[in-house]
Amino acid sequence: MTRSSSAELLKSVEYWPNHLLTIAEWSLLPENNRHCRELVDGVLVVAPQPPRHQLAVWRLAAQLERALPRRVAAMARIELIIDDGAPPTVRVPDVLIVGGEAGAEHATRVRPGDVMAAIEIVSPGSRRVDRIMKFAEYATAGIGHYWLLETEDSLLLRTHRLRDGRYMPTGEYSGQVTLELEGLTLPLDLDALTALRTSGASA
Repeated sequence: MTRSSSAELLKSVEYWPNHLLTIAEWSLLPENNRHCRELVDGVLVVAPQPPRHQLAVWRLAAQLERALPRRVAAMARIELIIDDGAPPTVRVPDVLIVGGEAGAEHATRVRPGDVMAAIEIVSPGSRRVDRIMKFAEYATAGIGHYWLLETEDSLLLRTHRLRDGRYMPTGEYSGQVTLELEGLTLPLDLDALTALRTSGASA
């Protein structure tokens, strides 16, 4: 860590909230595209977003969006209200597949009832959160499908479906796959999510 980055870190900690945030206070936070921010029981949680992770997020959302009907949308990094009580919990999943009115309107803040599937891309800084904490939170919230894209070594997509209040594994996929989600057919090229463009590739 350089001296300048250390100074930035100390400055950010100095001005960190010293109380549990409300939904209203959370909504007033300025946008920050460098980090993923979430609110967990009123506590502000910030995680770095490695470039490879960000690339996979936006490419995954784009691949899904092409396959979805107009009433359903694939949206990256929108707010998911897990609990709006005191203290509140707001997650920001990597990608959500959203239906109903929220999907048709491409809402920027949704509730579990709007969500058909939540997708998290596991990175070194999110392993425990994605595999354990969100696994439990999304199930408790009633989200029907939870997909985890593992990025260590090769890309591997693990899918789960909610049954009797618990997520049960439904498959593991790599390469080019076709998934079914509530009657929708979703073709995906998992290897393309992080593949570098060749010099002759078009923009």
